[in-house]
Amino acid sequence: MFVVLTAALLAAATPQQAPVASGSQASALPSAERRQELLFDAARLGRVDMIETLVKAGADVDGYDKRGFTPLILAAYNGQKEAVEALLERGADPCRPDAGQGNTAQMGVAFKGDDAIAARLLKTPCNVDARNNAGQTALMMAALFGRTVQVELLLAAGADTGIADATGRTAASVAAAQGNAALAAALSAK
Repeated sequence: MFVVLTAALLAAATPQQAPVASGSQASALPSAERRQELLFDAARLGRVDMIETLVKAGADVDGYDKRGFTPLILAAYNGQKEAVEALLERGADPCRPDAGQGNTAQMGVAFKGDDAIAARLLKTPCNVDARNNAGQTALMMAALFGRTVQVELLLAAGADTGIADATGRTAASVAAAQGNAALAAALSAK
C-alpha cells in the first residue's frame, strides 16, 4: 500500500514524471535522484505530505540541491513553516550550512523575514553566532534587512553584537550603513 500511495503522490505532484508501468511495485518509484529533486520541490512549496512520503522512500533530508541548498534551507527561505517543522521532525540538521556561501537556515530566514520560522529555528541546538564564508552571522543579516523582531529574538538567544565579519563590520555598523540609526543604536548599546 505504501508503494502505491507513494507512486500516486509522486505522480500527482509531477505529472510529467508518471510512474513506470510494469508488474513490479518497486518500478513505480522514481529513481533516488528524482526522489531527492522532488524533496527539494516539496520543501520549497510546503508539501508536508510529499516530504513525509519522500523521506520514508529514502530521500536524504540533509542532501544538497544543484545550487547547494538543503531542503530545510529551502523551506525556511520560502516561508514554509509546516515544512520546516516536518523536516526537523524527520532529522534535518538545522545547523547545516548551504554548500555555496555557508549560509544557514537561520540566515536565510533573516534575509526573508519570517519571524515565526526564525523563532522556531532558535529552539534548535545551533550556534546562534554561526558564521558564513564571509564571516557574517544571522544577527548581521537581520540587521542588514531591518528585521527588528528577529534582531530581538537573536539577542534574546545570546547573539554576540561584537562579532565582525571578514570586512570588519558588526551588526550595528551594518544597520547604520543601511540608514537604520535606531537599530544601529540599539545594537551598539548591547
